[in-house]
Amino acid sequence: MDACLSVERELERLSQKYNNIKEHSDTSLEELTSQISNVQEELSKVNKDDELSPLHLHLLNQSSRKIKDTVSKLATEHKELHGGISKIGKAVDRNFVIDNTTCSQPGVFDGENASLLNEVLCEHLLRQGRLDIAEELIKEANLQIDDSRREPFTELNRILEACRERNLDPALQWAQSRHLELKLRGSSLEFRLHKLKFLDLLKEGRHKEALEYSKQFASFASDHTKDVQQLMACLLYSHKGIENSPYASLLDPVHWLDICDVFARDACALLGLSLESPLQVCITAGSVALPSLLQIRQVMQQRQVTGVWTSKDELPVEVDLGPQYRYHSLFACPILRQQCTDANPPVRLSCGHVISRDALNKLTNGNKVKCPYCPLEMTPGDARQINFY
Repeated sequence: MDACLSVERELERLSQKYNNIKEHSDTSLEELTSQISNVQEELSKVNKDDELSPLHLHLLNQSSRKIKDTVSKLATEHKELHGGISKIGKAVDRNFVIDNTTCSQPGVFDGENASLLNEVLCEHLLRQGRLDIAEELIKEANLQIDDSRREPFTELNRILEACRERNLDPALQWAQSRHLELKLRGSSLEFRLHKLKFLDLLKEGRHKEALEYSKQFASFASDHTKDVQQLMACLLYSHKGIENSPYASLLDPVHWLDICDVFARDACALLGLSLESPLQVCITAGSVALPSLLQIRQVMQQRQVTGVWTSKDELPVEVDLGPQYRYHSLFACPILRQQCTDANPPVRLSCGHVISRDALNKLTNGNKVKCPYCPLEMTPGDARQINFY
């Protein structure tokens, strides 16, 4: 953050300098334009066959000198801007470490992994609706991606694009064909789509169609009683306009933005896809973690303890990415104060206390192990590995 602020300060200074030079340049050019216009006006009064008077020659010389001086000053000020731009580049180089190789694993994207990386890039492009770019990547990288993997993204982008244009028919068809699946998930997507469709009909003044369409709410009445009551009450204000009624908030454009988010979330859940692009999540998480890793690397080099970080599967410091990037339960061994891994899983002792396997091995004395939290003794074989979900 300090590095960003330092560069931002340099940028603000350059921006202020640019604005000052621009203001001065505009004023100088306006003065020159005005003076040249005056000289042209004076010269236009002289006959073509007459010689210029000493006064006219003096005006021309004076204008010429002023133009040269102004151009020279503007050129000098313009050159000074280059120095400010150079300072920004130096500030970036000074405040940001370019070499990130020590925080990465060499060759991680070689061989088969390169193909996997291309597939992740392709999936991200399909999620974003960049179908033409994705197809070009598939062709150039010789990827084998079945149509069954492409079709869900194509359909989702088509429906979302229609929703953004306030066309709910494709989304309604999709939701109605998956009514039972959405109901089992406790999703309100289908009802919210019908709700927006009903309000859209009322807003367009199609009152009879809206009244007929309200029959769609019958199957949702038990779960959305209050919402259905409000929608039916909107019919009373249909002639003078819902925007002039107590239910004007139902026409807020934010509901159209929300329906896109709800559709994307529920559709991805039914298709077994993550809501966010895995590539975007990885890049964001890496951007958050990288400054801490670069800082600890610098400290390790200064203290000449570069051998401390020897494991590529475990970070040398804890990096908190926030609750939005927690996808599974974590267990830290209360004895060794380390997070359990596949190589060092948590185990449950006969007494019910849980520690890591490495801690169990350290506590084992002969063929006996004593629980560090209670007096119960047992054999190491009595411990059972447990899994957290």
